[in-house]
Amino acid sequence: MARKRGKNYKAALEQVDAGKAYPVQDAVELVKKIDYAKFDATVEIVFNLNVDTKQADQQLRGAVVLPNGTGKDQTVIVFAKGDKAKDAEAAGADFVGEADLVQKIQDGWLDFDVAIATPDMMAQVGRLGRVLGPKGLMPNPKTGTVTMDVTKAVTESKAGKVTYRTDRDGNVAVPVGKVSFGTGKLIGNLKTIEDVIVKARPASVRGVYVQNVSISTTFGPGVKVDLESF
Repeated sequence: MARKRGKNYKAALEQVDAGKAYPVQDAVELVKKIDYAKFDATVEIVFNLNVDTKQADQQLRGAVVLPNGTGKDQTVIVFAKGDKAKDAEAAGADFVGEADLVQKIQDGWLDFDVAIATPDMMAQVGRLGRVLGPKGLMPNPKTGTVTMDVTKAVTESKAGKVTYRTDRDGNVAVPVGKVSFGTGKLIGNLKTIEDVIVKARPASVRGVYVQNVSISTTFGPGVKVDLESF
C-alpha cells in the first residue's frame, strides 16, 4: 500500500526536478529551503551502490568522523573494567560498566547511541547480540567500537563519528548534520563521507559503482546529487 503524503511534502516535492542531478551546493541549498519540519531536522545522504550484498566482500561497513560533527549529542556507553573503565570515564563516556551494564540492557534499557567495548569484554557483550545487532548498536571492530583505545573511541563518537553499512539492496544511508548547519559545513561533511564510500569500492565490483546519490531531510523529499560535483 502506497504511503500517503501530506500537503507540505507535496509542496516540497514540486520544487524538486526529479530528472535532474543537482550540483552538491545547489542540492544542499534546496533541501534546506524545502524542509518544513518544526524542529531542526537531520540531513541524510543515501548512496545506491552496484554491489551484491550476498557476497561478503561486497558488503560495506565502517565509520568516519565528520569534520563538522552531526549536530547531535551522542550518548556513549563503554563496556570496560579497571584502567580502561577509568579512561572511558575520563574521555566523557556517559555510562561505563561490566556485567552490571550488560544486565541493565538485558532488562530493557537502550537509551544510548553508541556502544564501545574492550576486546576482553566481548564474551559478556556477545550475549546482547540479539538486542543490539538489529539496532546497529553492537560493538564491532570494523567501526572502531571494539578497541583497547577507549579514549579515542569515546572522543571520536562524541565529536561526530558516524557509522555506515550497506542494506540488503545495496544502499548506504548516513546522517551528515542538521538543517541549521551552514551550507559549507554540510558540504564538508558530505564530501568526507562521499570520499570514504568511493574509496571503499570492493575490488570485485564491475561496471558503475555509485549508481545514484541523493540527500534529504527527516521529512523532506530526496534531491539527486551529481557525483562529479563533489
